[in-house]
Amino acid sequence: MFLRSRRRAVVAATSALAVMLGLVACSGDDSDPTEEISANRAGAMESYKVGDQFKATEPVSFSTLLLNNANYPAKKDWLFWDELKKRTNVTLEQVEVPGSDYNQKRSVLISAGDAPLIIPKTYHPDENAFVSSGAILPVSDYIDLMPNFKDKMEKWSLGPEIDAIRQSDGKYYLLPGLHEKAWQDYSLVVRTDVLQELGLSEPKTWDDVYAMLKAMKAKYPNLYPMTDRYSQPKPTGNLWNILGSSYGAPGGWGFNHAIWDASAGKYVYTAASDNWKEWVTFLNKLVSEKLLDPESFTQTDDQARSKIATDKSFVITGNAQALVNDYRPDLAKNPKAQMKKIPLPIGPAGEVNPSSRLENGVMISTKAKDNKNFVAMMQFIDWLFYSDTGQEFAKLGVEGTTFTKDASGKAQIVDDINVAGLHPKATKHLQKDFGFYNGVFAYGGNPELVQAFFSPEEQEYQKVLNARPRAPWVVPPPAPFTDEEREQATLWETTLRDYVDQQTLRFILGQRPLTDWDAYLGELRSKNMDQYMELQQKAYDRYKKEHG
Repeated sequence: MFLRSRRRAVVAATSALAVMLGLVACSGDDSDPTEEISANRAGAMESYKVGDQFKATEPVSFSTLLLNNANYPAKKDWLFWDELKKRTNVTLEQVEVPGSDYNQKRSVLISAGDAPLIIPKTYHPDENAFVSSGAILPVSDYIDLMPNFKDKMEKWSLGPEIDAIRQSDGKYYLLPGLHEKAWQDYSLVVRTDVLQELGLSEPKTWDDVYAMLKAMKAKYPNLYPMTDRYSQPKPTGNLWNILGSSYGAPGGWGFNHAIWDASAGKYVYTAASDNWKEWVTFLNKLVSEKLLDPESFTQTDDQARSKIATDKSFVITGNAQALVNDYRPDLAKNPKAQMKKIPLPIGPAGEVNPSSRLENGVMISTKAKDNKNFVAMMQFIDWLFYSDTGQEFAKLGVEGTTFTKDASGKAQIVDDINVAGLHPKATKHLQKDFGFYNGVFAYGGNPELVQAFFSPEEQEYQKVLNARPRAPWVVPPPAPFTDEEREQATLWETTLRDYVDQQTLRFILGQRPLTDWDAYLGELRSKNMDQYMELQQKAYDRYKKEHG
């Protein structure tokens, strides 16, 4: 079975890592950006390397798209802008766009040739839409100008993840945010006081979850022990994702049509795999035994929260923010109620931490290459987004003003500044009043920085997840479509995804018997599943032949 073959593929995947890193080191092609942009070094540092403070040799300015977050609207007098200019000699000309319109406005600006030079807050694969027009730069051609980016990519062995965002020409067009460790936030949130009442330990595996729900049902036969949220607009995007990841075939938010079968050396259709059938069968069992509320797949978040708040269910999915901002306040009138986010339960895929180590990132307008300050701009981006000091600055601010460090070097936000609920009685806010920890500029980094604002319990949760090995979670090899292939694939994907979601839900709810599985596979084939997988495999074979 594919799931078990993944474990056998670990050694092979590890052996291939050096090859992948070699591909990264050569940036995907043989061009020499030094000659191409030799005239565009105005303001650039002559010598710029890892650990250096970037500062342009003359005042420079770069236009940047800025997602204006409604929770902390941009202000011209933010300390972020002033300190950034002081440290780097760079002024950012902000093109502000409300968060609700960001993706649409970004597309309009790029298509019209009016995009700013720097286009941050872009999630892969959004950049795919702009590659064929030549509107965005193949940034992999220029990473020799970015020593911090290269250093973290190589030091943290991010070669396979980077390779996965390459296009059919072997290049990548997005500079992603880089995490040293995968950050898995979502899991099950459980009423621990009920566990204590029943004499149960926290479940460590999905089999333990089943046993826990059975025990809750035995004690409280008139309720559903588990209900769920995140079902709008698609059914249980979160539950299908975290459970499917534990089985090696993510659904919901994490769904990709194709997953890599390492032992067979080919892609297989995710929702037709044995792994997918296994977790669907598990959820069918929960529903049929009345352990999981069948309304979980259609109800609103507020309806799900209400059931938790009124003791109609004891288990739900969520993240750290949902725990602190939703579930605990909802249960405030019940003094005995205690809720905890437990470490992601372990399934047949093993103790994996399935989250990606790549974050949203930066696209660069092609016209930037002809700007006389192009090299300085790439150095600046490298410092702000990828250097240790730049990442610390973007997230924490100015030492002595917004944060301090103890003798061990651990950073702490000053007492009169609030962020993430750390100092709720403070008179100032790190994001609203100072502009730091802005989602446009502050993401990625080592665990200490990423977790700087985490509560002690969330840090303990992440400690457990960080201890889980990444090796069994094999990053799939590149299989990028050409423009023509992508157009055709998108048509097939839309039809297939809708049908997969529909039929998966029917299987789970018992509206369709699992004995119909073979018939379901035939129905996927009638909707061009095989043709889609042939296209996927063709893309993989071509990329492997052309780029190694």
